[in-house]
Amino acid sequence: MTSTTNYPLLDRIDSPEDIRCLTEAELAVLAEELRAFLLHSVACSGGHFAAGLGAIELTVALHYVFNTPEDRLVWDVGHQAYPHKIITGRRQRLNTIRQLGGLAPFPSRAESPYDTFGVGHSSTSIGAALGMAIAAKQVGSHRKAVAIIGDGGMTAGMAYEALDHAGASGADLLVILNDNEMSISPNVGAISSYLTRLLTGRFYSTVREGSKKVLEHMPPPMWELARRTEEHVKGMVVPGTLFEEMGFNYFGPISGHSLTSLVSTLHNLYKLSGPRLLHIVTQKGKGYTLAEENPVTYHAVVPFDPKVGMQQSSKKTPSSVTYTQVFSQWLCDMAVQDPHLVGITPAMREGSGLVEFSERFPGRYFDVGIAEQHSVTLAAGMACDGLKPVVAIYSTFLQRAYDQLIHDVALQNLPVLFAIDRAGVVGPDGPTHTGSFDLSYLRCIPNMVVMTPADENECRQMLYTGFMLGRPAAVRYPRGKGIGVAIQSKMTALPLGKAELKRSGQGVAIFAFGAMLSPALDAAEKMNATVVNMRFVKPLDEEMVLAIAKNHELLVTVEDNTIAGGAGSAVSECLAKHRILVPLFLHGLPDYFLEHGSREELLAYCHLDSEGIFRSIERYRWQLIQSRSGVISSTIGSHG
Repeated sequence: MTSTTNYPLLDRIDSPEDIRCLTEAELAVLAEELRAFLLHSVACSGGHFAAGLGAIELTVALHYVFNTPEDRLVWDVGHQAYPHKIITGRRQRLNTIRQLGGLAPFPSRAESPYDTFGVGHSSTSIGAALGMAIAAKQVGSHRKAVAIIGDGGMTAGMAYEALDHAGASGADLLVILNDNEMSISPNVGAISSYLTRLLTGRFYSTVREGSKKVLEHMPPPMWELARRTEEHVKGMVVPGTLFEEMGFNYFGPISGHSLTSLVSTLHNLYKLSGPRLLHIVTQKGKGYTLAEENPVTYHAVVPFDPKVGMQQSSKKTPSSVTYTQVFSQWLCDMAVQDPHLVGITPAMREGSGLVEFSERFPGRYFDVGIAEQHSVTLAAGMACDGLKPVVAIYSTFLQRAYDQLIHDVALQNLPVLFAIDRAGVVGPDGPTHTGSFDLSYLRCIPNMVVMTPADENECRQMLYTGFMLGRPAAVRYPRGKGIGVAIQSKMTALPLGKAELKRSGQGVAIFAFGAMLSPALDAAEKMNATVVNMRFVKPLDEEMVLAIAKNHELLVTVEDNTIAGGAGSAVSECLAKHRILVPLFLHGLPDYFLEHGSREELLAYCHLDSEGIFRSIERYRWQLIQSRSGVISSTIGSHG
């Protein structure tokens, strides 16, 4: 438990009700202590960092003005929600965040009534808060709904879909645009803050509404002239014309680090109704110089010493190469060979390994922002006219572009390669970021080729294979390091749909997919089992499956994907199609959402480490023996 002896005011805050008992002068002291506590706690435990530092004052002001949790606060993504967790009764457990059994990495409805909407993916806040505002109106409640969204989240189409609906609906909704883009900082100052306080005050609102009533009785030309005049005047002093056109009353920009301005403005906005948008300007990493200067590095951190900051790791050895680094190197190597290659990412340049590519081939690099749907359709359009797109995307984010994957790429059989990072169990970021479903949702799509590399070198060769196919293809690989195999610089296409026999044994045969090959081989040594590296989920090597089925008493599939509809299901369908009756044990991720923890912890929990695979198979074999002898008859799943 993190000590809070150095935070006398924060120690008194167990809920937002305690904050609302403070004077406005004490709020600044609370914000200072909250920032210091966040720095100390996350430096010890690791986690999302820079975004939370930038939202300290906003968090304090929101809980001070609004009657939470009755009034609904919906945080977008949730990277910035650590201060929110601290002052809503979870301060003493913040050091457990993102750890197995600890606090969730993002707001979670199951964790606290103050977490009004579960998040983790971007740009959902406005739609969710609008739904809550409509629900309040339907039941006759006067509670408020507030969406807090960053400028990055505003790049996604669904944010604008929600804005368009909200503006037309007239719902009682406040959207706070938390803008931490440095180029807007000159717009922030005393005049702008004063203007916003004026615009949110009773005088301006009364004049505005009174003018509308007067103009309603005037001829249409005068009404139109007055409307345009107001828009032009406001357009000269505030950058809110777009939001005004969408039906929102726009206020700002104001400093998101001035508690005086925030509290005053929020108090005024609380008294208003209808769609309102408050534009605030903040700085990521505020209060910690190193994070202010490099917010990308300090977005999410491992434990570090605040006095010296994050340290560069020692020179990488071959055994420490990650799959993301393998993809990064392959992409640059392939770009040298083929000038038609282009790289696309939906705002995940660093995470997906595109930094070097973007620097070496800037004219062939496309970051579309948080717009997964657009990234896939953009790739389809490029492929139509001779380019060879590579879409680098996380497994969990590709879910957001599923229709585009089917309708725009696969249906037209276009040569787009999907480099799917963070497949399978991911770890500390929890269920919102776990890539549990990609094998299931990919293999049912016609024209798709789906590959699962077992090691670093195989990943490189599969990327080359998919790129050269001239049709839709996907290579899915896990987060983190490979197993340490040597990576061949020469790129060689693998035979399409062909598996590889890795170990010959007796009795039991294990069909391993992707990263599960290594633990499967370890388990096989203990029982003298056959092991096949399946490589391809689609097309499946049916010839290999049928040959192995003839000579073994039990078949086992192992995958780090949900069992339902996954790679094991493909093997089961193959056996059923050819009328092969042999016991088959499907081993993979369970049919429920896994919580957060390290990748190693979660794999062990799901019995997908070497010991877990061995024990699960042995248990299944024992039950088969008992069932055949008539003693018992039972079934077990992958969690057996």
